[in-house]
Amino acid sequence: MTDVADIDFKPVDNHRLASLCGPMDENLRQIEAALDVIIRRRGSRFSVSGARAGEGLTALEYFYNKAANDLSLDDIQLGLVELLRGAEEESGPLLRTRRADLKPRTPGQAVYLEQIQSHDITFGIGPAGTGKTYLAVACAVDALERDNVKRIVLTRPAVEAGERLGFLPGDLAQKVDPYLRPLYDALYDLMGFDKVMKLIERNTIEVAPLAFMRGRTLNHAFIILDEAQNTTPEQMQMFLTRIGFGARAVVTGDITQIDLPKGIKSGLKDAQDVLGGVRGIAFTQFTKEDVVRHPLVARIVDAYAQHRKVREQ
Repeated sequence: MTDVADIDFKPVDNHRLASLCGPMDENLRQIEAALDVIIRRRGSRFSVSGARAGEGLTALEYFYNKAANDLSLDDIQLGLVELLRGAEEESGPLLRTRRADLKPRTPGQAVYLEQIQSHDITFGIGPAGTGKTYLAVACAVDALERDNVKRIVLTRPAVEAGERLGFLPGDLAQKVDPYLRPLYDALYDLMGFDKVMKLIERNTIEVAPLAFMRGRTLNHAFIILDEAQNTTPEQMQMFLTRIGFGARAVVTGDITQIDLPKGIKSGLKDAQDVLGGVRGIAFTQFTKEDVVRHPLVARIVDAYAQHRKVREQ
């Protein structure tokens, strides 16, 4: 059954209407995709049709009230996450980064931030778009700004097998740079490009492939292992035993996106089995409800999960 709901925003405020709709109505298209509805507009009057027309109407009212300032697609996506959860704004620790609007958007993210602050080792496991890596980097930046640690070390497995790097052009730094790019992007967003580059030059921030961690002991550092599903159990053990005095570590990964050759167990899966009961180590399990990217990402995650269940039966 298709429902239809209408609303007319009076008195007419052209600035709010333009902000609500976005350039070429891209904000409206975003709401349509998230709620699977159709929105038609004539002047200040909007008509929403579809099974979730009522939710569409609520979304229009919500964003119209926020439209005194220009609304970006990011504002729409994050607002939809909060609306679709139907919950109050999550509270969490205040992090010192240049992003004043940084806060947990879901209950899972709030728990994750609390666990990072209260445990020496935290695992963040779940699908893409849940903020595992970004929030971990934000906590690392916060710890550095508060002088709780002396340096940040970010690492991830570069490729499936180290010898494949030889087929890429450039020196070693240029070969591994594409694999570490998401970590750089998070740093730039949270600290600014110039500050990050200065800290890298002083070795206060180090971004390196996992192989470079062997044989080291990292004291007074905030260490993040990203894409941990592509480690072997031996690599995971090697990484976890790098942690020294005054150090804190966060391990992130998605066990549904393992790129290891068949027959090789993921170090992330192995760590869940081995370390689940170890005091001082926390595990945060994210779900599709924690996805804060494009609303379709949550549907994609759910569709693949359902497909895997059918295939495994």
